[in-house]
Amino acid sequence: MKIINCLVVAILFLGSCKNDPNIKLPILGHQDIVGTDTILHKIPPFVFIDQNENKVDNNTLKNNIYVSDFFFMSCPSICPKVKKQMLRIYDKYEDNDFIKIVSHTIDPKRDTPERLKMYAENLSVNHDKWIFLSGNKDSLLDMAEEYFVAAYEDADAPGGFDHSGKILLVDTNGHIRAFCDGTDPGDVDDFLVDIDFLLKEYEIQ
Repeated sequence: MKIINCLVVAILFLGSCKNDPNIKLPILGHQDIVGTDTILHKIPPFVFIDQNENKVDNNTLKNNIYVSDFFFMSCPSICPKVKKQMLRIYDKYEDNDFIKIVSHTIDPKRDTPERLKMYAENLSVNHDKWIFLSGNKDSLLDMAEEYFVAAYEDADAPGGFDHSGKILLVDTNGHIRAFCDGTDPGDVDDFLVDIDFLLKEYEIQ
């Protein structure tokens, strides 16, 4: 249900507001009413390990907006397509220190920090810019749900995991502000516009 609500809000925004330069991106996800307060969905506290075996938590990213996805290195299906689009995003914003790229593995048993480091080096990306996270498998799969990403083990799925190819945009408060289908280059084109919208919100060009 949370995923459906997120999609509905985003589709309504995309259909009606994207041509207005003064409109801010919406905050996606469910809302909880506590008394007279509306509590907006945000990424909950987390602790994972990056490709350099450094601890990464919410505080690590509190001064950045970031683009996030979920993948696994041995994925034989959609991950290579998504990673190609993530590289497009990385290339466009490589010199913008305000933006980070955060990729979570959903197969930490095989995708150890050491292997993720080799993966990052093969992509020739800046390790401070593009963070690859590993950790407890259940925690990573639970975290995918917080990003509205379907990800779970499935013996019948290619590589043993069934997952979506969403790429998401998160602001400095941990709110999800936009998403796209990482297997669709045209959708990623629109997502790049979303990133620029959010940068404008922070008055960063």
